[in-house]
Amino acid sequence: MTVATEDAVRRAVGAVVDPELRRPIAELGMVRDISVADGLASVGIVLTIVGCPAAERISSDVRAAAASVSGVTDVALEVGVMSPAERRELTERLRGGRAAREMPFGPDSLTRVIAVTSGKGGVGKSTVTANLAVALAARGLAVGLVDADVHGFSIPGLLGLVDSDGNVPQPTRIDDLMLPPVAYGVKVISIGMFLRRSAGEAPVGAVAWRGPMLHRTVQQFLTDVFFGDLDVLLLDMPPGTGDIAISVGQLLPHADVVVVTTPQSAASDVAVRSGLVARQTGQSVVGVVENMAAMTLPDGTTFDLFGAGGGAEVADALSDGDDRVAVLASIPLSPRLRADGDAGTPIVVAHRDDTAAIAIRTLADRLAAAPRGLAGRSLPFRPN
Repeated sequence: MTVATEDAVRRAVGAVVDPELRRPIAELGMVRDISVADGLASVGIVLTIVGCPAAERISSDVRAAAASVSGVTDVALEVGVMSPAERRELTERLRGGRAAREMPFGPDSLTRVIAVTSGKGGVGKSTVTANLAVALAARGLAVGLVDADVHGFSIPGLLGLVDSDGNVPQPTRIDDLMLPPVAYGVKVISIGMFLRRSAGEAPVGAVAWRGPMLHRTVQQFLTDVFFGDLDVLLLDMPPGTGDIAISVGQLLPHADVVVVTTPQSAASDVAVRSGLVARQTGQSVVGVVENMAAMTLPDGTTFDLFGAGGGAEVADALSDGDDRVAVLASIPLSPRLRADGDAGTPIVVAHRDDTAAIAIRTLADRLAAAPRGLAGRSLPFRPN
């Protein structure tokens, strides 16, 4: 009969991944005393905060990990909470040496920042952004998504982060760090996570904020939210060229910009302006996405409700000599894209074979294949 050892149980338990921090709990300092006697594994762990929303899952995973060790016949789990000093040590470790409220996505960051913009509302920018984030995460990339459309936030609903009362899960707070909720592998933050209502009440009213409050909100999303190490950070920008566009340009002047438009001239003419303003702040326009393009009907004919050519018009208008801006994707009209968005299930997951889903995955492939250049940036290592 195999006799379980404390080291074997500790290794198994320590490998359990915290679902919010996405790191092994041994690395986070959450494992305490472990002993084994007559097949009984006694395991002690601590959670980061009282009422940790991931407590049930972590406890279940720890029990399963301990029980999986050969020779363990039963598991006794004791769950505690970190002390204030332990939490401070953890937050310092998570920041990786950065000062509190220091933005981790500066020019030297290895995270590629992509702001998805549009000239006007109603072109499907948020739907494209949400599905693009999920498609990038499905490729194995670490993806964060900031819903910067403070007045017209819709990302939580598009990603299914809304309960039956219309509320969205709030970020978990560890001292001055906020851990964003995760949907379809994407870490998400939105002002909608901070507006609550009770069952049966009307929806929360509009956010009536002016420039300084909007700037502070976006700044806090970028500094106080712990996204961890990201490959890509997407920002769902509000339509137009107002306060938030200027704030993001100031905070993230190195960001890449993807402009979303529909095929019609009324949308494409305005979309050009969002790209021009982005360039004025130093950002780079890396491409255009034409949404709501012509769809193919069952009889093989095409239906172009919003006309044709708007994406190419925006790309041409934003091109400058040899610096050409490409149309990265043309996403056809799709009833499923609309229905899946209303249901909170991204089409790239729910209906992968839909023409819109295929176009969005192609967009993700093209963006992932052109990573942000490293020229002129310091890299986080030193020679021996």
